Amino acid sequence: MGRQVLLIEDEANITEAIRFLLTRDGWQVDTHADGSDAVETVCRLSPDLVILDVMLPGKSGMDILRELREIDRLRDLPVLMLTARGQSRDRDMAERAGVSRFMTKPFSNTEVLDAVRDLYAQANSR
Repeated sequence: MGRQVLLIEDEANITEAIRFLLTRDGWQVDTHADGSDAVETVCRLSPDLVILDVMLPGKSGMDILRELREIDRLRDLPVLMLTARGQSRDRDMAERAGVSRFMTKPFSNTEVLDAVRDLYAQANSR
C-alpha cells in the first residue's frame, strides 16, 4: 500500500486542489468534511498523515487534534493543520495540542507538498 493521507477540510475547492496535488505526487488521498466524526474516521482509515482544517462543522480542528493525541496509537501521527487564522495565539494553541506543523491559508502548492513529504519522512525515520 502506498502513502495515505486523510484530508479533513470542508471547503470543496481546497479539498480538490490538495487532492489533485497529492494524488499527482503518488499519495492515496481520502477526504472528510465533518468535524463531528473526524476522530472515528482517522481511527478507521489509519492514514500515514492527516491534513486538518481548524474551522470545521461539528467540531473544531483543535478539538480533533487534542482527541487524536489522547489515543495511544495516534499520539505520533503527523498532523498538518491548515487555518485561515494565522495569529500567533492560534499557532500556540495548535502547538500545545500537539500539531506537527501549522500552515496558514492561502498557501502555495509547493508549501503543502514539501510539508507533507517532510512530515512523512520524519515519521518514517523513527
